[in-house]
Amino acid sequence: MRLGLFLMPFHHHERPVWQALEEDRQSIILADRLGYAEAWIGEHFTSASEPVTNPLMFCATLLPETKQIVFGTGVINLPQRHPVQVAAEAAMFDHLSRGRFIMGVGPGGLASDMEVMATSADPAARPKVTREAIEIILQLWRQNAPWRFDQGHFRFTLEEAVWPQYGVGQVIRPYQQPHPPIALSLVTPNSESAVEAGKRGWIPVTGNFSHYRHATSHWQGYARGAAEAGHPADPSIWRVARSILVTESDAEADDYLADQGNALHHYWSFFHFSAQAGGRGLNLYKPDSAIPDADYTVDRLKRAVTIIGSPKRVMDQLVAMTDVIGPFGTLLLAGHEWDKPALWRRSLELMAAEVAPRLGQHMRARLAAE
Repeated sequence: MRLGLFLMPFHHHERPVWQALEEDRQSIILADRLGYAEAWIGEHFTSASEPVTNPLMFCATLLPETKQIVFGTGVINLPQRHPVQVAAEAAMFDHLSRGRFIMGVGPGGLASDMEVMATSADPAARPKVTREAIEIILQLWRQNAPWRFDQGHFRFTLEEAVWPQYGVGQVIRPYQQPHPPIALSLVTPNSESAVEAGKRGWIPVTGNFSHYRHATSHWQGYARGAAEAGHPADPSIWRVARSILVTESDAEADDYLADQGNALHHYWSFFHFSAQAGGRGLNLYKPDSAIPDADYTVDRLKRAVTIIGSPKRVMDQLVAMTDVIGPFGTLLLAGHEWDKPALWRRSLELMAAEVAPRLGQHMRARLAAE
């Protein structure tokens, strides 16, 4: 069982940006020291609560301060970016990191980003644009100019200013060959992106933004796509993110949960509000779709989708989750604001030292039994 971090990141919007970013940096430095395998960083352009506007730039500041942790973009929002820009920047970071890089991509989900970038007119088209952008990026990495892309969402050419003798007109190739691993973010049930990831052998990453009962459809879709493409579906490739806080005792966790001014309550109040403001309703976060939205308060949502407690209680909750969704390879702990820094640091330590080894044993035993 590998461990990682998944940072949107999300902070109180009134905090100084430099302070929030440094907190995120320190969480990754600590995770690297504790042996966490990965750190995934989000990308948002128009949110003071989510201040990483370029995950590659942010991760580059951590390269000299970490030793082994692999950086993933969680995610580069392709409909809001130009494919040439993404291909060039991702290849550069791959070289700077000497291959400590997974390129996570997706269609983007922040309403203000989609509005300001004019990508929200047809939400159903965003996954299609994402796939188009990936194909262009892969072509840029394997084929030199001249290029002509004159169909679909992205239209551009590079046919005249191409000087091979000086390397002009060529996007640099990545350090990893033929390219960095590609990952797709999965949130909604029965995601077509899961099927696409399975067909292409890309990494599926289930976000923490929903109740884990929906994750079952993610692996089912991935396995179906892999079967259609004729290759096996290895669950060790699957990353699953959850909001987790490991405390010294259950009483400490209960006291923290009861405080409606804490970071978890603020975090989940955002999703509670945005789901209803966007007209989606709250089913994504419910353990049972029969619960009426009117009865599903922020406090109830928070308790349903957060795994929290002593190492034993967290282990019990994770076992219950894996019994529903099946085995997976990497557990990503969602990043939350360190309103109590010592508490959140200790959580990372307890997860690595006490919970992950036992969860790995449980997963191995389950796989052996199958």
